[in-house]
Amino acid sequence: MNTIRGIKLRWLHETLGDATHQLARLQFTQLTPYRWHPAINAFQCDKGLRICVDLAGVDRSQVALTVEPRRVAIRGTREAPEPTDAEGRAVQMIAFEIDYGPFERVVQLPLPVDVAQVQAEQRNGFLWIELPFKR
Repeated sequence: MNTIRGIKLRWLHETLGDATHQLARLQFTQLTPYRWHPAINAFQCDKGLRICVDLAGVDRSQVALTVEPRRVAIRGTREAPEPTDAEGRAVQMIAFEIDYGPFERVVQLPLPVDVAQVQAEQRNGFLWIELPFKR
């Protein structure tokens, strides 16, 4: 797997990050590490808001959820999806489109929610967040 690892998208991100970091130092600014943004569907329902976050392949232990009355932040990490050594050594990359590594998605809420009543459930690769309206 070492040959494939050398040409992965992560290598590209790190290389570009190093180059832009050097440029940023010249401009006296700091860059943050690359984070991908998972797709969401958000719904306003009768009793509150519901947000569905696409987190296929992300273990629940790798997800941090922060809820404020008008804001939700989902952060975590997804490992690179690739064949294990037991499944056979990869000899050629044909497509590499699935994001991996650190992720972050922040959603501004249109109405205040009751932070104490928030519930979240991960099922079938989706994180469902239930955000009851504040009364």
